Amino acid sequence: MEWILANLMLFTIPLVSAVVGWFTNFLAVKMMFYPIEFFGIKPIFGWQGLIPAKRREMAEIEVELVLGKLLSVEELAERLDPEELTKAIQRRLKQVVKKIVNEVMRESAPHLWAGLPAAGKDLVYARIEADIPNVVHKLVNDFQHNVNEILDIKELVVEQLVSEPELINEIFLKSGEKEFPFIVKSGFYFGFLFGLPTMLFWYFYQTWWILPLGGLLVGYATNWIAIKIIFEPKHPVKLGPVKIQGMFLKRQNEVARVYSDIIEQKLINSKNITNMILHGSGSQQLLELIELHVNDAIERYVSIAQPYFALGVGSENYFQMKELAVKQIFLNSDKYLMYAYDYANKALQVGDDLCARMQELSPEEFEGVLRPAYQADEWKLIVTGAVLGGIAGVAQLYFVFG
Repeated sequence: MEWILANLMLFTIPLVSAVVGWFTNFLAVKMMFYPIEFFGIKPIFGWQGLIPAKRREMAEIEVELVLGKLLSVEELAERLDPEELTKAIQRRLKQVVKKIVNEVMRESAPHLWAGLPAAGKDLVYARIEADIPNVVHKLVNDFQHNVNEILDIKELVVEQLVSEPELINEIFLKSGEKEFPFIVKSGFYFGFLFGLPTMLFWYFYQTWWILPLGGLLVGYATNWIAIKIIFEPKHPVKLGPVKIQGMFLKRQNEVARVYSDIIEQKLINSKNITNMILHGSGSQQLLELIELHVNDAIERYVSIAQPYFALGVGSENYFQMKELAVKQIFLNSDKYLMYAYDYANKALQVGDDLCARMQELSPEEFEGVLRPAYQADEWKLIVTGAVLGGIAGVAQLYFVFG
């Protein structure tokens, strides 16, 4: 009976090692993503998920990958057709422009505008509305030629990922949705296998340090091996009839699709691009373009009757009117540009193009999609696993064999 009990106790060693392997790998995955914000006392006593902690660096890597190798801002801008864009926003733009004309004229030339009969006002509206496609066409052409000054795509991606750490987590978790569960499960199996040598050593040499050392090695090795299996080997290696390649790299086509969809839906889409050009660092350049074309349009509208118009309005009010019109059209941009979102998303084709080009990357380049930002800190996960494994070994020594 004592012999059976002793052997059962002995068999707990690989079982505990399996649990240790599973738990340390589970914890390693969680520590990559959580907590999103630093928890504890900065800078040492506490923890923040590796990915959220590195989100600015990760965002900059994403920009370099997406724009440096796969897509360019100029290429995206060239895909916008001025005529199609005009069709998408024209109806709403006419409404906005009519409202702006009323506000500008009431403020700049209230008596002149009040005295103008409804038929005269309708002629003004009609002339402006007829010229809208021409103005939009010129504006879009100038935007395409000056897009690098107006749209900083790096600012768009980096600032959004920094302000929304949940989004950077989503990119990793969805792209690696099969690899991360594997890391956790593999810890149990590798832990059990590594526990067998520890059991044999303990059977022959019941020295106190064997179980803590065995636990430490299990915690270290299970984390290390799981990470290696995901990314190594980079290129397929044939072992008889079996092809071996890193799990993440083997799924390149699938991961590229998931990754590209997230980038398109959450980052580089028409809504975010519009918000950036209106409120980002290049908004002043866009305002200058609007000013150029609106002033040109106003000059054309009043060219025939300009002497009489200038007398009625006054030269000072005339320049104030043009300045106010530019300002109002810029400030109301989001009210009509939002109607172009659907067209622009289809025209930009960010998701499909990004996916196709990612699928053509070499394994080394594709690994750079997700790994580099946290690779330097992988040792923290491995060391944490080793420490927890060692603690589990000490606990087993005292509570099971003590």
